[in-house]
This record gives sequence, C-alpha cells and structure tokens, in this order.
Amino acid sequence: MIRFESVSKVYPDGTKAVDELSLVAPSRQITVLVGPSGCGKTTSLRMINRMIEPTGGRIFIDDRDTSTESPTSLRRGIGYVIQHAGLFPHRTIVDNVATVPYLLGQDKKQARKRALELFELVGLPANFAKRYPAQLSGGQQQRVGVARALAADPPVMLMDEPFSAVDPVVRAQLQQEFLRLQGDLGKTIVFVTHDIDEAIKLGDQVAVLRVGGRLAQIATPAELLSSPADPFVAGFVGRDRGYRALGFASAGRLPVSDEPTVRLGSDLSQAKDRARDGWVLVVDDNNAPVGWLAVDRVPDDALTGQVTPELVNLGGTLAKEDGTLREALDSALSSPSGRGVVVDGDGRLLGTITAAEVLERIEQHAAASRTAGAQGGRAAS
Repeated sequence: MIRFESVSKVYPDGTKAVDELSLVAPSRQITVLVGPSGCGKTTSLRMINRMIEPTGGRIFIDDRDTSTESPTSLRRGIGYVIQHAGLFPHRTIVDNVATVPYLLGQDKKQARKRALELFELVGLPANFAKRYPAQLSGGQQQRVGVARALAADPPVMLMDEPFSAVDPVVRAQLQQEFLRLQGDLGKTIVFVTHDIDEAIKLGDQVAVLRVGGRLAQIATPAELLSSPADPFVAGFVGRDRGYRALGFASAGRLPVSDEPTVRLGSDLSQAKDRARDGWVLVVDDNNAPVGWLAVDRVPDDALTGQVTPELVNLGGTLAKEDGTLREALDSALSSPSGRGVVVDGDGRLLGTITAAEVLERIEQHAAASRTAGAQGGRAAS
C-alpha cells in the first residue's frame, strides 16, 4: 500500500506543483493519476521514489516512511516505467532487462536467465536478447521497459505515461497485455496518464487532479463516470461519460438471432442466396467471424467465383457473450450490415444483435439501476 499524507511540492520560485495531496493506493491494485497538464501527476509519482523530494507531508509504502530510507535503496525496490522506455542504447535488450538484478549483485548468468523468463512474460521473442533498442519498434521497446521494471520482482511499480508514445493499435495491445500481467502478478501500481479513457480502462481506482496538484476526486472508474464530484470532474471525464459507463454494465444473456453464414472459399452464388439486406457473414472453418460480404456489390459475372478475403469487409467489432453493454452496442453500431456479431469465449459465432435490441437492454439496465437507487435512498432515510 502507498499512502500520501498531506504531501506538497513547492519549487523555489513559489510554484506549487502538488498541494496537500492525501490518498491511498491499495496493495495489488492499479491507481491511476489523471488530470490536465500542470496538475502534478508526474511530480506526485516521482515523489514516491524520491526522484523529486516533497517539501511537505509524508509518503508511506506499507507503513514505511520513504523519507527514512536512502533514495538508492528505496528505488531498487520499486519498478519504474516511463515514456519511450528509457532504455540504455549501448546495451543489448537482455542486459537492459537485467540492469537492476546486476545492481543487486546477481551474477550475469542468473540475471540473464531471469531476463529471458521475463521476455516470455511480456510477449517478447527470445531472439531479441542480443538486439539493441534501436532495432526494436516503439511498442517492443515499451515491453522491454516493463520487463526491466519487473526484473527484481518489486512489489511496487510506478508507470509514467508508458504507452503514450506508440500508435493507437499498439497502445491497445500494450494495455491488454498490461492488464493480463497485473492479473497474474498483482503488483501495487501507480500509473500516470493524461488520457481519461486509458485511466478508466486500466484503473482499479482513478484519482483526478486539478491544476496546482489538488485532488478533485478519487473513485472507481464506474463511480467516477456515474457520480462525478463536481463540474470540473464532470467536464474532464467528458460529456460522453454515460456511454463510457456502459463499459462497466454487464450485457447479460443477449437476445441474439441466428445469422446465415458462408465460409471462405465457398461459391459466391451461395453467398448471394443466403444474404440478408444485401449482406452475408463470412466465417472460417472454426465458425469464427471473418467479416461481412456485400453481395450486391459483386458483379453478376463474378458470381461464378468464390468468397475470398479480398471481398470481405473487415468493419465491425465483436461482442463477447459475457461482455459489456458498451461492447454490444459498439458491435452493432460499427457493423456495416447493422447487425452486431456476438461470439463465445473461443471466438465462435453465436449470432447477431441490432442496435435497437441493445438499446432496449440498456434501458432495462438503467431502469433497474434507478429502482435500486430509489430503494437505497429510502433505506438510508
């Protein structure tokens, strides 16, 4: 557990970066610090490992006052990941990952063995070991940065916008990998981001800071979206927070409809016969959706051919049977056919659902929430 008690940081010119910050980052959870530029997110993070010294208040890690330890000793027990990974350009990837074990006195053979184990954990091929950072993509470098932070198996990890410098697709992949790792390892993590969507996706709790380093609200993502503390928090979270909140509402058992399908390699004439409203869903041999085929756009003289990947529209996301209302609605809205595709845990087709059907389920969920809220209010009174 990390605990801030009235922590402040004031610079010699009088600039107040953090102002009387008090909060608790629970053990084995992800606490995300988010807010506008100049709100003291990174300053707060760096005061935990004393890369910046507080000018007031105290910070505790598991009831140990960090000011009573030497900065070097403190930092060796804390993993630290920053933008652009911060790798040593003259060292191989395996030696970058083994940096802290080397500092802790492990011999090279043992440290490199641990580093190679971490390669697999963060999704890096073992043959990257002898490469140098410049030979890796940005996303790969970030994975190395995470591996290096994990090398000494620290109970605490600090992450300062670690995924902000990569493209959106890689960023989404890294976020999912990060959540998987946390599920396996259960670290106490403080994570800084300027992106509210990232904060909501990753955080067990989210701390919204105002400019000047004052805490505006700390809450679970669902609570933050449904009950912002004041207009500042509401404005920062965004006017579409109702849609984001659907990401925390279980869709339950969706009323899916059977959907006619064709397999890759089947005759286009068969696809035309099975189409609904000009669209037919294409699946692979495992009955996993591949995409939609617009049969009306296939010239008649080409109908003697076969269904090929080049003819398939890849638009549309997939909703999982145990997913959220947001996933279900997004699936329906993003589908070129207007029918959202629902799959089971193995990615096999279960059926399709329309946006109108999802909206009906959303209204049912909202009505149930209103009833529960009213009952809770009566009980409290």
